[in-house]
Amino acid sequence: MPRGGALGAVDGLLDRLREQGVECHSLMVVHRGKVAAEGWWAPYSAERVHLLYSLTKSFTSIAVGIAIGDGLLSLEDRLVDVLPEHVPADVSEQGRRITVHHLLSMTVGHEEDSLEEAWRLEPADLVKGFLRVPFVHPEGTRHVYDNATTFILARMVERVTGQDLPEYLDERLFTPMGIEDAEWDRVASGAAFGFHGLHLTTEAIAAFGELLLRGGRWGDQQLVPREWVELATTKYVDTLPLPNWTENQDFQSGYGYQFWISRHGYFGHGSYGQYCVVVPSHELVVAITGAIGPEAVLPGLIWDCLLPALDSGGADDALADRLRNLSLATIEGTAGRSAEAKIDDTSEVLPSGTTVTLDAVDGGWTLRLGPLTVDVGHRAWRESSPLGRPIVAMGGWQGDTYVADVYVITTPHRVRLTITGGTATATWNVIPLTGPDLLKHVRAPLMTRPDVS
Repeated sequence: MPRGGALGAVDGLLDRLREQGVECHSLMVVHRGKVAAEGWWAPYSAERVHLLYSLTKSFTSIAVGIAIGDGLLSLEDRLVDVLPEHVPADVSEQGRRITVHHLLSMTVGHEEDSLEEAWRLEPADLVKGFLRVPFVHPEGTRHVYDNATTFILARMVERVTGQDLPEYLDERLFTPMGIEDAEWDRVASGAAFGFHGLHLTTEAIAAFGELLLRGGRWGDQQLVPREWVELATTKYVDTLPLPNWTENQDFQSGYGYQFWISRHGYFGHGSYGQYCVVVPSHELVVAITGAIGPEAVLPGLIWDCLLPALDSGGADDALADRLRNLSLATIEGTAGRSAEAKIDDTSEVLPSGTTVTLDAVDGGWTLRLGPLTVDVGHRAWRESSPLGRPIVAMGGWQGDTYVADVYVITTPHRVRLTITGGTATATWNVIPLTGPDLLKHVRAPLMTRPDVS
């Protein structure tokens, strides 16, 4: 996308993020079709893809819209008709009535997210398990955030198009937009989650927002029907506070078709702060990735910091320099010294008793965490890909304790490792929703049961 200077308002946003202890990994602001500001907190960088978690849902919605535009699917199509082999023999009458519209708007009638119960009821068939979970409310009447709905939509798109979801979006969306580095995590069967698991660069997220802002048009191609973009980003149902979340007005302003409707425009959102925010009234798109705990800070900070100052002019060289030099905290300490330890029994990252070996090498260490071998830098990040997914790490000796941060760099997640004497402790900054086992998350693609909440 074209670049067009920087917004002075971004300085205030960066200050507020820092003051509130928000761990951002990237930020891109697009105003009136031009990238007005962009920055990555090292060791994250522009060329890296980043796990989107549930922001993936918005891309699945667009795949549904393209299929509908091609006449292959409709909002009135029933789940039981499109995927008949997944229908349990005792399916309820309400289960028979569930349509594409109900799935998209998450108004199927379940009391709570059905994913875990559906998986428990039917370990080999999540669609069938979904239909076996009791329907408590009439369809179309109440929004409940329900991951399984998007998994089912992905399977319906695949059925009517004859392509798997990643292939379909590559052909119809990503390749025409020049996005060539999309990665997908998958369930154990090999199918893309649909509700989670897409990895994209920050610029690709921002480009997706710009596509939506332009009504589905990219250059001279209408990639997504304009009518679908309008439908998908229209409020259909009120939303309730999400379980275990801090109250946030922008998540209680309504839901469209796999998009949240907010006080200003709409947005796609993934756990730990993956955002694609679109504000048509201000011709604004904001893409954010991070490992953000208190969900209430966003997108409210965007409204507070950016909207009042969008037309206040450009930024000075100091802000441009600040954006170029963003960084997460580095590890201080001395080099040298090797060590061997055992993981203590408080760690979920690796099994208790796992052997940890630290061998000093030029410029850092070779760290062995059981079967995993990682390169760790001293006063610099070092990268390795022992099982397929890149890992970036830095460490140092602080007195008699060794400390290292090990980033699974295409995700929001990092492990803090400490070694004192013969004991090692390993903890996540934020525990991955697909489970705490580190080895699972350094394989690409991640393959797991669909247990993301």
